[in-house]
Amino acid sequence: MNLSASSRLRWLFLDLNSFFASCEQQENPKLRGKPIGIVPLMAETTCCLAASYPAKAFGIKTGTAVWDARARCPEIQFVLANHATYTRYHHKILEVVDRYIPIDKVLSIDEMICELTGSQRNPEVAILLAKQIKAGIEKHVGACLTSSVGLAPNRFLAKVGSDMQKPNGLTLLNKGDLPQSLFRLQPRDLPGIGAQMELRLHKQGIHTMKQLCHLSQDDMRALWGGVVGERFYLWLRGEDTPEPEHHHYSMGHQHVLEPALRHAEGAWAVGKKLLVKAAVRLRKEGFFTKRLFAQIKFLGDLYWAQEIRFEETQDTLKLLTALRSLWPKYPSRDKPFRVGITFVDLIPKTRHQLPLFGNPRREFLGEAMDKINTRYGKETLSLGSLYQYKSAAPTRISFTRIPDAAEF
Repeated sequence: MNLSASSRLRWLFLDLNSFFASCEQQENPKLRGKPIGIVPLMAETTCCLAASYPAKAFGIKTGTAVWDARARCPEIQFVLANHATYTRYHHKILEVVDRYIPIDKVLSIDEMICELTGSQRNPEVAILLAKQIKAGIEKHVGACLTSSVGLAPNRFLAKVGSDMQKPNGLTLLNKGDLPQSLFRLQPRDLPGIGAQMELRLHKQGIHTMKQLCHLSQDDMRALWGGVVGERFYLWLRGEDTPEPEHHHYSMGHQHVLEPALRHAEGAWAVGKKLLVKAAVRLRKEGFFTKRLFAQIKFLGDLYWAQEIRFEETQDTLKLLTALRSLWPKYPSRDKPFRVGITFVDLIPKTRHQLPLFGNPRREFLGEAMDKINTRYGKETLSLGSLYQYKSAAPTRISFTRIPDAAEF
């Protein structure tokens, strides 16, 4: 089937609506239709990870403080996040989508993109396919798991389309209708335009999508200060430019401390556990690190951060020794609130240089422990000093990474 350039589609973007909240409502019928907020821990000092649509109607969203959410909606129910459940639902959804079309890339726990091929690029066929996928998820995963789909000639606009009708929406952006079909949006609705970029646009007298789309390619390059502006110009006109390469520069974990752990000993224990988890990831993803960055946010305005450099390694014990050398500098007079551990200066395993005086057995100790824990349970082998804190800092889903089931 030959399609005209004006009707050429290439990408289907699927966005699960209020995913964490929807999973909880699917699990517990008593929560359906109710304003709920998903929280990392039951404390007034934390914030919502997600909110159901009835809660969103009160202005509650990701990042809204618990006390603020309660003030906006006294009837709101808070649910402790269950990341293992969300990961399980995520994999169920992947299985369903794959029945209809191969998944090109999983972008996050609740977003994925698929490439349309052949007759699927016909608008009528693409719309039918999107409806089948949405219905398949609701039938085989759960009625609460609604989704919004964007169909477009490039990845960027497919993502934009998925945001244009929520919840349970379906938007098709034909190349021949661009950029006029975007004029009802605001520039801030576009991925990549945040508060700072919006301010820069306003300083140039650009307040509407129509004004933004009427800029020349050179104007956009000047506004963005580089090639990103050129890409925006092409994307808004439906051009499907190659995605820029993304490099892995850092790896780590952070955790908001439960009230019972907001003291020096608790912060140290959680810091060690985060480091051990990050070291397992280093080995699994095939990296070594040369620098460790530790940080603590305290209740109030105090913030502490230190870093240390060392010979490239993925050895948990060496990394713990490095962390221990940083810790005496920690200002223990204040209550810690959040702990973070990050490895930077990552080196792929293929470029790792063996140390002249290293112990070869130590090189394989971590991998051996990882294999045992993968087969028999994640804490079959662990550091004795972490035993009493084994339930602290449980595995979480991040914006950039979906944990394996074995990590829970």
